[in-house]
Amino acid sequence: MTDQTMSTYVPKEVPLPPVPDSSFWSEDQWKILFAIADAIVPSVQTAPQSPDSKVISAAEYDAVHSELSSMIPGPDSKDLATKFLEEEASTNPVFRAVVQRIIGVGVHEEGKNGLGLILNALNTRAGSLILTGSTTPIHQQPVAFREKVFTGWDTSRLSPLRGVHRGLTAIIKKSWVLASPNLNEVLGFPRVPIYGKPTTGFQYEFLQIPPGDEPETIETDVVIVGSGCGGSVTAKNLAEAGLRVLVVEKSYSYSSDSFPMQANEAFNNMYESAGAVVSENGSMVVLAGSTWGGGGTVNWSAALQTQAYVRQEWADEGLPLFTSLDFQRSLDRVCDRMGVNSDIKHNTQNNVILDGAHKLGYAANTVPQNTGHEEHYCGHCTLGCASTGKKGPTESFLADAAKAGATFIEGFCADKVLFETQKGKKVATGVEGTWSSRDQYLGLSDSGATKRKVIIKAKKVVVSSGTLNSPLLLLRSGLKNAQIGRNLHLHPVAGAAAVFDEDIRPWEGSALTTVVTEFEDLDGHGHGIKLESAAMMPAIFIPVLPWTDGLGYKMSAAKFRRSTSFITLTKDRDSGRVFPDPNDGRVRFEYTTSSFDRRHIVEGIIAAAKIAYIAGAKEFITSSREIEPFIRPAASEPDGPEGTNDAALQAWIAEVRRKSPLNPERTLFASAHQMGTCRMGKSPKSSVVDSECQVWGTEGLYVVDASVFPSASGVNPMVTNMAIADWASRNLARNMGHSVSDSGRMARL
Repeated sequence: MTDQTMSTYVPKEVPLPPVPDSSFWSEDQWKILFAIADAIVPSVQTAPQSPDSKVISAAEYDAVHSELSSMIPGPDSKDLATKFLEEEASTNPVFRAVVQRIIGVGVHEEGKNGLGLILNALNTRAGSLILTGSTTPIHQQPVAFREKVFTGWDTSRLSPLRGVHRGLTAIIKKSWVLASPNLNEVLGFPRVPIYGKPTTGFQYEFLQIPPGDEPETIETDVVIVGSGCGGSVTAKNLAEAGLRVLVVEKSYSYSSDSFPMQANEAFNNMYESAGAVVSENGSMVVLAGSTWGGGGTVNWSAALQTQAYVRQEWADEGLPLFTSLDFQRSLDRVCDRMGVNSDIKHNTQNNVILDGAHKLGYAANTVPQNTGHEEHYCGHCTLGCASTGKKGPTESFLADAAKAGATFIEGFCADKVLFETQKGKKVATGVEGTWSSRDQYLGLSDSGATKRKVIIKAKKVVVSSGTLNSPLLLLRSGLKNAQIGRNLHLHPVAGAAAVFDEDIRPWEGSALTTVVTEFEDLDGHGHGIKLESAAMMPAIFIPVLPWTDGLGYKMSAAKFRRSTSFITLTKDRDSGRVFPDPNDGRVRFEYTTSSFDRRHIVEGIIAAAKIAYIAGAKEFITSSREIEPFIRPAASEPDGPEGTNDAALQAWIAEVRRKSPLNPERTLFASAHQMGTCRMGKSPKSSVVDSECQVWGTEGLYVVDASVFPSASGVNPMVTNMAIADWASRNLARNMGHSVSDSGRMARL
């Protein structure tokens, strides 16, 4: 990469795959969906310039326009405010393409069929009467009518309508933020971060497989399925021990000059199901990395070690390794390799948390970052790190593995683990899958890609496909353990935004560098919440904001530039499960944040509101439609002697507690941490792998990723995941007659 600053840097374009076939719905069904979209995110005008405009009075428009203009610096603020208010979603081809891609890729067949039935009914007089109270089809109604009807579905007695409300608001909000022609300019959000310097990252080479009708066969000592945090550490250690290591990854590698991607491209190219993995009941959205380096390529750099009380909890379940000195050495070893440090320059939103916690007497700490002992003041890394300052798997363990002789294949979808029966036991002998070469869309379409069946013969098989996908690979391979896919933990979070009078530019600076630990043990058994901040990319955080009406949502989005964030990271006691879709095998999951865990989240929301109040925030908005925003009374001063004893704040807190534990249908929960679906334990009756990560009832088959966590880790799971991988892979190397020293030099027993 040439020597340049971020101000002159333009990332290499990353193409999107073609919009998937949308013929699963008729033109009439799509027409009705986009008519509803225009009610969710409307064009706001004083006189109808199209039938899809929301008409408000001139006085209301002037007031809204004036407020919006005041937030936008520069001489063009009024013109930009007008464009923003009047932009129409459904006539924007980019918006239509994003919606079609999210539904086409992210919604399973049952979901498409169910939503399609509602759309069909809305196109008939009888169906319209039942669902809207009028015989006139909804797309022929004024936007104000559509908005009123859609709002009513949120609390409808009919469960399918409540589901449609949850699903469509999520899809339309996300699509609009990704596609709006004016939002980023209104916010002043830059294409690339202001701080830092683009740098060329490690250059990887990937095996290319020639075309052919017969399966291609490759032999190696160890095949590792997945290149994320667990797989990368495993690859480094085994390669440095002198073993032949092959890492296969279903997704594709991107060089650092492609980073940060634009949000739409990033979701489609670096996240599972284009960033649209949603629970069966629509109450939980999961962000999971799916790219070279896995979640470590798109996470927020938080490098917290496993806490003592969690390690003791796991040891008490028959896994003494977690309280051993060996495990602590593994924790330290992976942190040392990534240059984990706490000498951090905090941005505004993290300083809000630290300062507010201090004023309230809450325990709070700096969150160490895996940034090579260097300052890394960049909040864009969840879209890829152009500076390579974040030392995730691609800039650490995978690079080390390559230097030690490991080989790599991208675009390889593992179909199943291969077994032989030896002395009555299933012995893993390799992996079978399908390889897709890069085409102009990096293998994400059927246009020009070479596809080839590949059989990889190996002495040992390590599954590191992540909590969502590792159990599915085991199931496809014929394993019958009833625990496979169960015990899903997600660290559910509710989001919140504190809105200030002044510009914050919350995307500037490292995303997550502080944590409030005051409430991490609310039940006396290690279950509770930690308060942290979120990466403030518009496309990641704005869709979390609740929708109550179209104009209000647009104005909330515009206030993003003056906002800071909170997330209530919850060590969940209760769990869910993942399972394969019966039609196409994609990952699906059942998870409803339990009332036990939701009560803890409510306490986290209240603590966040107090921090926001004491910091001087004018508004406090949560991701729950059940909780009214707190608006600071004009006379309330953050430095007033009463502090958070302010009567208005206390009344709001009392109302929030009255609604505890919150209705999961009216609160959007999110997760970037997935754990536990192949949990480690001392018996196959309660777990999937043993204390060395070997799958019960097999030989030579291991799972090494966060799916083996016995329960929720309670902290951002990267370092725990890597430490388990370090410990397990060193044991595996020894079992294969090899070892690796702490310095990485090869040795043979």
